[in-house]
Amino acid sequence: MGVLSEVSHCGWLNDAEPLAITSALTSFAVDDVLSEAVGKQAEQAAMLHSWAHQPTVVVGIQDQRLPYFKEAVRFLKDAGYDVVMRNSGGLAVVLDEGVYNLSLLINLPLGINEGYELMQALIQQLFSDLTDQIVAKEIPQSYCPGSYDLSIDGKKFAGISQRRANGAIAVQIYLSITGDQTKRANLIRDFYAIGRRGEETRLTYPEVDSRVMATLTDLLQTSLTLGAVNERLVTALNQAGCQLTSRVLTAAEHERFRVFNDRLAKRNEQIKTY
Repeated sequence: MGVLSEVSHCGWLNDAEPLAITSALTSFAVDDVLSEAVGKQAEQAAMLHSWAHQPTVVVGIQDQRLPYFKEAVRFLKDAGYDVVMRNSGGLAVVLDEGVYNLSLLINLPLGINEGYELMQALIQQLFSDLTDQIVAKEIPQSYCPGSYDLSIDGKKFAGISQRRANGAIAVQIYLSITGDQTKRANLIRDFYAIGRRGEETRLTYPEVDSRVMATLTDLLQTSLTLGAVNERLVTALNQAGCQLTSRVLTAAEHERFRVFNDRLAKRNEQIKTY
């Protein structure tokens, strides 16, 4: 985490524990606001946004190319999940009260891989007292597989994505902390089965196998909560020399939030009718 030592203070907006946001779209809009705020700063700056939600499936732009996407979305809704589409790439992931999401918004000049590696190093530091076995590699049969999937013993518990917009880099991660990861994996497996119905697709979608995914609670054989992750975040950043200070949106940022939120809502107009 050497890069973060270049930032002496880091604003932190915590929506993870207790749960403070109802829609994932709201969280994405907050990330956009914070990204814009960081991008405007002349000095080196960073902010963190932690968040969690009640049962939600976030689908990616590529998912809407499934032959039976509408039917697959209806399946998710019938199963009790809100469904939203993110404004970036990637594939479907499950969010619920046991999944901790963290966004790092930073204006340092980092390459693509450096952004991913920075988040990887942060997560490794968060749990360094419990394990040194966290590695980054693609777990192909997980949902939303990518080169920087985080796993222990071949079982994925986290996925990292990255966006570059508004003059800043936004590195985002979901961490499956507690809950039923088998149920989450099987939900996305069935989503793709319904969305494809056996048809050939131009894009490749994962054949999800629940056996390659797990929660950190199960992998580390210890009781973890989202609140405990918050505490570990504070400790890790302080050790890196980056003091966390509580952050809320300013009045001006609330105005920008409405702009970003409206954009996301417009993108999701059609999916809400399914």
